[in-house]
Amino acid sequence: MHVLWMLGEAEPSKTPFFIVGGVLVLWAVALAAFGITRPDFPANAVAARGVMAISFVLMVGAMIAAVATG
Repeated sequence: MHVLWMLGEAEPSKTPFFIVGGVLVLWAVALAAFGITRPDFPANAVAARGVMAISFVLMVGAMIAAVATG
């Protein structure tokens, strides 16, 4: 039994996790589509670092949202 529920307090909203997780899923699908249809994607090392940075930020955001709303 969850302690906050026993005290009568509401569970935290899971909406932030769903939003960040959804954006991460859309990002992953877009990357897969670009990777399959364009053999030169990403075009250079700077673009590759940008893709990795965005992916990392979205992943960390989803993890933080999951822990905060769990």
